[in-house]
Amino acid sequence: MEQAGHDLAEDAGVSSSAVDQTVRQILDLIRNRAMSVGDVLPTERELGELFGASRNTIREALRTIRTYGLIDPKPRVGAVLADRQNVAIQNFFAAQMDISKTSFNDIQGFRRIIEVSIGDHIILNASVAELGALDEVNGLIETAKDVQEAAQRDFDFHMALMKLAGNRMLVQTYQFLSPVIQHIMTVGKSIRPVLGETRRAHGEIIAALRARDRIAYSYLMSRHLDFGLRFVPDDLENARAAPMVPSPDMSSSKDLPHA
Repeated sequence: MEQAGHDLAEDAGVSSSAVDQTVRQILDLIRNRAMSVGDVLPTERELGELFGASRNTIREALRTIRTYGLIDPKPRVGAVLADRQNVAIQNFFAAQMDISKTSFNDIQGFRRIIEVSIGDHIILNASVAELGALDEVNGLIETAKDVQEAAQRDFDFHMALMKLAGNRMLVQTYQFLSPVIQHIMTVGKSIRPVLGETRRAHGEIIAALRARDRIAYSYLMSRHLDFGLRFVPDDLENARAAPMVPSPDMSSSKDLPHA
């Protein structure tokens, strides 16, 4: 999103940082006023006065927000919050979120709290067939052709665990965070593309669930989510995913990020 805002701002002859700041201010305005579908944003002039920004900056900020489907322009009405908000807000917030090592730690910490906690429910309620389905999802990881697909397969495994928890709010939260989580997974796998180790770690978690072993599950899931910390670059924002490059230790390395 920042790149899109940068390109648009250059075309308009305004500062990309000013546009980015204004985008965030408009987002805060929507949130603070608890605006909902159909509500009309203040006019460009009113927004400019609120934020001390030029009309060009306001216009480019609104164009950026519209690109993500959060607002629709209505003739003689103005910018209206769109009814596509579920997808739009997910993409918008994910694009605005700071992808730094600090945010990585926060997200992994959040995931640890949730994914360790759901172990009890899964152990008590998951059927043999459901755990078998987890095996099938896990088996797809090593078929990935590039890091983006590998990240998607990894995310699919963790999403499958969320669904076994039987809580729609958890599933919706993970869907909301999916762009950010998958970005982090993609960066990690571009640095250490060893998919066999990820599959093995997931397999150990499934085995603990089959054994109905709460302690083993908690330990293995915590280790799984923590292990990648040592490989995460300080500057995640500027990290770039590389093509999948097989390494000599593709299936056996013990020093790989799993998540």
